[in-house]
Amino acid sequence: MFGISEIAILIIVAAVVLGAKKLPGLARSAGQSARILKSEAKAMRSERTSGRPAPEARVIRADGGGAAPSRPGTASGPDAPH
Repeated sequence: MFGISEIAILIIVAAVVLGAKKLPGLARSAGQSARILKSEAKAMRSERTSGRPAPEARVIRADGGGAAPSRPGTASGPDAPH
């Protein structure tokens, strides 16, 4: 993937662009994100192998039943005068 020389060049460029004071915080945030991603992937694998069904995706639908007409004085539906 990346060799040592490419990583070193990337770190030097990041130090110049961001400043040396911000790099430790950036590295800490990246490490924390990697740990969270790893733990979530592990949890998903354990759910899959445990036989428990995966939680279903929630779908939000707009229900048009019983909605008022958008313009006053106009009615539609079975009770509307024609």
